[in-house]
Amino acid sequence: MADNETKGGAFMPADAFGRSLTGFGVNILVSDVAASLSFLHEVLLVEAVHAEADFAVCRYQDHLWMLHSDASYHSNPLLALTGDGAIRGAGLELRLYGVDPDAAAARAEAAGFTVLQAPADKPHGLREAYIAGPDGFVWVPSVHKQAKAQP
Repeated sequence: MADNETKGGAFMPADAFGRSLTGFGVNILVSDVAASLSFLHEVLLVEAVHAEADFAVCRYQDHLWMLHSDASYHSNPLLALTGDGAIRGAGLELRLYGVDPDAAAARAEAAGFTVLQAPADKPHGLREAYIAGPDGFVWVPSVHKQAKAQP
């Protein structure tokens, strides 16, 4: 996709996009937007609504979030926490419900990413896997477990 384009044509101006945002938002500061988009698309089947070298808007189902490169955050205080090979997002789980964890883990391994925890049924009713993306953010694809038949 060319800079400042979407599947439907030119993306809206930055100030218009900013004014369109409501509710809860997530912005992930990444070292390489293209590498992160590749991981998200190949492993977790996330769509890029808009992609530039230093900024992207991602969509999974009805949810949007943003990726910003370090270069685009020239005066943001988060940069002080991300240098020197720091693992970004330690303690944060980014969960995508409805993404098959078995298939996502297989795609991650095939693409050379680290599966931190293999797909497993959990007591809270989900089957999930833990996968580290390019900057160490932990993504948790999960689906509802099959209900056990009652005797």
